[in-house]
Amino acid sequence: MPAFVGRRSLAFAAAALGSLSCTSHAQAQASWPERPVRIVVPFPPGGSTDIVARFLAEAMRERLGQPFLVENRSGAGGNVGTDYVAKSGPDGHTLVLNPPGPFAINEYLYRSMPFDPIRDIAPVALVASVPIVLMVPNSSLARSVSELIALAKREPGKMAFGSSSVGGTNHLAGELLRSLADIDIVHVPYRGAAPAMTDLIAGRLQIYFDNMPGVLPQVREGRVRALAVAGSQRARAMPDLPTVAEAGVPGFEASSWFGLGAAGTTPPALLARITREVRAAMQETALLERLADVGAEPGTLFGADFARFVAAEREKWGRLVQASGARAD
Repeated sequence: MPAFVGRRSLAFAAAALGSLSCTSHAQAQASWPERPVRIVVPFPPGGSTDIVARFLAEAMRERLGQPFLVENRSGAGGNVGTDYVAKSGPDGHTLVLNPPGPFAINEYLYRSMPFDPIRDIAPVALVASVPIVLMVPNSSLARSVSELIALAKREPGKMAFGSSSVGGTNHLAGELLRSLADIDIVHVPYRGAAPAMTDLIAGRLQIYFDNMPGVLPQVREGRVRALAVAGSQRARAMPDLPTVAEAGVPGFEASSWFGLGAAGTTPPALLARITREVRAAMQETALLERLADVGAEPGTLFGADFARFVAAEREKWGRLVQASGARAD
């Protein structure tokens, strides 16, 4: 066989394989989802991330006719579950819903990370933004932020603030309060939001910041006392509650959000398909109402816009972590 015939045959074979690969990717994009999709929540059940994930899963199931299953894989501030998704493969059937931690904060807190948040997780959508609420137990003498700060100054080192995980936005909100109010309060990390709330209700925990979806029922039912919201503006769900800045700590601002991601190896065409379907689901009235009921604002950033948002958040939280000196290991 002449050499050029062999070369032409090899070239034809390579082209055919490339065509098959493109066809395979196109078919995968067109048929997604082909089977149940897992939305991994890297935190225990019952917290705000879990609540929002279940709302999204139901909306996606109703839209696409395939089960969307929430799977809790907690540990290391969300790193365990996020790493699982990062290594799950490129077929788009394993996604992750995260607060800022694994996307934008943990890389500054942990000396080593099991995944690269930029390379290994592809941003899909900002699903919701949520206020953070500052709470005390009903047994507390503090009925305002200024009274809470005064109590902490009278008893330095004796008051504790809890968080549902080291390095989460509720932890860093407590660190920010400690810094800006110049008070000596002790951080107590919990394994999830539920045990922290249990201790707050019982009066064993003196201060707790957490995302509104997970705490709104407890506040409305009078089990705990909300003093303020941590964001730059008041929350629609609790309009009479001042911001921490309004209540006496100028410059205080901390809020949270929940974003959906896929494995970084997901082909761009498939990623675009997933993003389109999530965007469509986010316009469904039922999902918008569920988010509003728990005090969450629906997200409006998708694909590249969400990626730019995450990059800005990484810079913002990185500065705060470095200023606070917080470490997770």
